[in-house]
Amino acid sequence: MNIEQIAHRLVELCRAGDFGTCYQELYSPDIISLEPEGSPMQMVQGFDALKKKGEEWNKMVETVNGSEIGDPVIGGDYFAIPWKMNVTFKGAPGPTKMDEICVYEVKDGKIVKEQFFYNQS
Repeated sequence: MNIEQIAHRLVELCRAGDFGTCYQELYSPDIISLEPEGSPMQMVQGFDALKKKGEEWNKMVETVNGSEIGDPVIGGDYFAIPWKMNVTFKGAPGPTKMDEICVYEVKDGKIVKEQFFYNQS
């Protein structure tokens, strides 16, 4: 797959909530995943660590109230996706809105790095 195909396939799978297929089909086994500085699990590497990161996220979230994933913007070996979420975290008094930019790096037909930029309100 070329980068455009990878980007559009990732969006398709994420919109369907099929993250397991994303990882198996599109990601390098040595994937590096970065969250903003100070975040829990700020940097993880590899499928096992990425799976654990996803499990930790799921433990924190009570309800996903809404999610909107934009179309990818591609530049060179990178693409970015805007992602808006409204989630209720366990123990939180109310929902949290997250506006996020997800940036992906592709090499040899696989996503080798993902980095997330977001604010919560």
